[in-house]
Amino acid sequence: MEEHKQLIVFVKNKELGKVKTRLAKTIGNEKALFIYKALLQYTCFVTGKVQAIRKVYYNNYIDSRDEFEGDLYEKHLQSEGDLGDKMYSAFKDSFGEFANKVVLIGSDCYEITEGIIEEAFEALDKSDFVLGPANDGGYYLIGMKSLEKSMFENIAWSTENVLLDTLIQIKAVKKRYFLLPTLTDVDEEKDLGALKNFI
Repeated sequence: MEEHKQLIVFVKNKELGKVKTRLAKTIGNEKALFIYKALLQYTCFVTGKVQAIRKVYYNNYIDSRDEFEGDLYEKHLQSEGDLGDKMYSAFKDSFGEFANKVVLIGSDCYEITEGIIEEAFEALDKSDFVLGPANDGGYYLIGMKSLEKSMFENIAWSTENVLLDTLIQIKAVKKRYFLLPTLTDVDEEKDLGALKNFI
């Protein structure tokens, strides 16, 4: 079967006071927005080099004039519901377009690279799922080669147990998974690393 890869990027619209709210508690809304804009630009730079159909899903409205250029990215609106509902709906859209490898990332990780995303797609040759663990107990990437709704059910979203809960779901359906390197998601000031030099 011919390979049909799709890369989904989940982003939040760049609205003051509505992005990086945990980070904003210690550095303020303006600096938090600045950091998020930098993360979006980096995510765009990295994903723009990945060989796949690229899709951006916005949380509030489709931004037609941002860094994700329309000729490189399809633009969509996230569905209603919690994070699991939104991700499931996006995966369902891609598999409905006959994709056989779908990877989804967020826009909070300044350590992600083109190579890591390519490794995720390659891992799906031998595994049913691929996950990129984040150091906060969640994940910065999830990929699969067929739609599995249970990956998004019974998960305590926005907690330190997201990755563990997801692995439990994978084991329950007796499927194989591959873990990528653990990276940092920027949620709080302690996660900024070198980014702190820019604020």
